[in-house]
Amino acid sequence: MLLVYENKNTGLSSEWKEPVHVPPHLHEAIEVVYVTDGEVELGVGPELFHMDEGDFAIIFPNVIHHYQVFGKKKNKVIYLYLDPKLFPSYYKELQNYSPENPVVKKRKVHPDVVNAIKYLAEITDGNPMLIKAYAQMILAHVFTTMPLINKSAVGRDDLIYNAVEYVAKNFRENISLEKMAYELCVSKYVLSRMFAKTFHCNFSKYVNGVRLNYAVAELENTMDSITNICLDCGFESQRTFNRVFKDRYKITPREYRKRMEHGK
Repeated sequence: MLLVYENKNTGLSSEWKEPVHVPPHLHEAIEVVYVTDGEVELGVGPELFHMDEGDFAIIFPNVIHHYQVFGKKKNKVIYLYLDPKLFPSYYKELQNYSPENPVVKKRKVHPDVVNAIKYLAEITDGNPMLIKAYAQMILAHVFTTMPLINKSAVGRDDLIYNAVEYVAKNFRENISLEKMAYELCVSKYVLSRMFAKTFHCNFSKYVNGVRLNYAVAELENTMDSITNICLDCGFESQRTFNRVFKDRYKITPREYRKRMEHGK
């Protein structure tokens, strides 16, 4: 069974699972990525970085990123999500900078980083101070070995960033292309073309994709009811939620949860 857990008391959540295509998004957490099997493509800003088994990557808070999976072989990735507020000594740098190249190839990944990632991915009930120490070990190696650039260099101030940020903050509400265009002070036609060109889908499909990503995390990490998850994600009805979910995953949300519970 794939390990999936969330430890909110320590500011850490962890997933060890098969990677899937995830559209461009951002969040407040520090995201640590470690490939244990196979390969995955990590997109940060406009760049796409290939990751093989043993490669490590880190995405700082509020940096647009996405994932693509092209290979047919077995792929498995550890994802760690760390609350930046846990690291006051790094907080300013985490908010203003980003690694110039977020990926460190296997041969250059320090053994301490690998050990820390595996510890944090496998523990479900550990000492908060020890968990924080292992997380700080990862960040210490990042800040001493990875060149940093200002976040503005990875598209922080452009329309794509503003659009992704807007959806990330408002997807639980009843949002529309017209309302978003008004609040971002751009034409809805400009926004529509941007979604088609950048995300290869329309506005509605992109928003539903963000909602589905959130729903899947809730299905995997909580025992909340399907109805509550549906409403919390911003879907107008459970019927719509089931239809959109089945279009992507080919099964219903209830079937997805049962499959995760049985490790299938």
